[in-house]
Amino acid sequence: MTFSTTKKFVGVVAAAGLLVALAGCGSAPEPAASETAAAGGAVDGFKPCMVSDAGGFDDKSFNQLGFEGLVAASDELGVEYVTVQSDSEADFAPNITSLIDQNCTLIITVGFALASAAGEAAIANPDIEFVSIDDVVDNDFDGNTDAPNIKPIIFDTSQAAFLAGYASASYSTAKKVGTFGGMNFPTVSIFMDGFAQGVEYWNSEKGDTVEVLGWDRAAQDGVFTGGFAANQDAINAAQGLVDQGVDVLLPVGGPIYQSAASVIRDSGRDIALLGVDADVFETDPSVADLLLTSIRKAIDVGVQEAVLAAGTGDFDATPFIGTLENEGVALAPFHDFESKVSPDLQGELDTIAAGIIDGSIPVESYLAQ
Repeated sequence: MTFSTTKKFVGVVAAAGLLVALAGCGSAPEPAASETAAAGGAVDGFKPCMVSDAGGFDDKSFNQLGFEGLVAASDELGVEYVTVQSDSEADFAPNITSLIDQNCTLIITVGFALASAAGEAAIANPDIEFVSIDDVVDNDFDGNTDAPNIKPIIFDTSQAAFLAGYASASYSTAKKVGTFGGMNFPTVSIFMDGFAQGVEYWNSEKGDTVEVLGWDRAAQDGVFTGGFAANQDAINAAQGLVDQGVDVLLPVGGPIYQSAASVIRDSGRDIALLGVDADVFETDPSVADLLLTSIRKAIDVGVQEAVLAAGTGDFDATPFIGTLENEGVALAPFHDFESKVSPDLQGELDTIAAGIIDGSIPVESYLAQ
């Protein structure tokens, strides 16, 4: 498959080194112990393995979702799996090498930051199948995935974020909603830009004037913490938006939502939080009471299906792009906020989703087909 958005992906790959460099250096951790499932129907010798990005497999976000997909598929196939956690950029290549040395036949890399190491390993090991989550692995920037044994799993989250923006504008009484991210990579800003487009659509449909703080669509830039840790920088970013009067807040970047939640609680105001990747209401009950909804990426489903296909000898390197139509992205339920949103909101969102799917409501993104 050829991608017409090569320049967009250049930013992902080039910036990935900076992101992981901020985490510091460290030696590769020892692989986790393999888990054994009941006997099943996989091809002989099939051994699926996974390398995490920084954050670990219990990050309540994309690493955890990838791991859950691996476990589900391995259980269904009746095979052993191996996982290894990365704590910094220095871990990526050694971790992949450790899995190759353990005779893994399928290696799943979680996160765009591993694209460079995954691409090099795939080219050097053409008999091993690779799955890349959140990156097409186009390290030479020619518009194509670098090797025929790599399957990208990527997500047009702008579509689900559009719905979240519309819902947030509907919910907001302050007429101000905010968003901030870890770093300005396409896989992060796609949430923020889709969110802003949804607010714009609400305003055009309702004749309203809800503002989006923290993201400028024209400049394609906004408020970023410089990393993906729940730290003082994330607290400062959230506090700056809360101080400007927002009553809905979308943090994009793994655990930085935890910093946003602490700022919301300290404010003493009714400010709704939005989750990303997973349905955070389910993965982190400690913030469930704050969550309006979450913008979901079905990483678990994508991984599970890719592992099942590879395990039965049907590995397909065709990129999977998650959309509303194929349920690769979705808006989570309102859960505890069900009684707090307009009774008409869900019906409006269903209509909008149908319009996005049939193309009558366009949503701009670097993955738009």
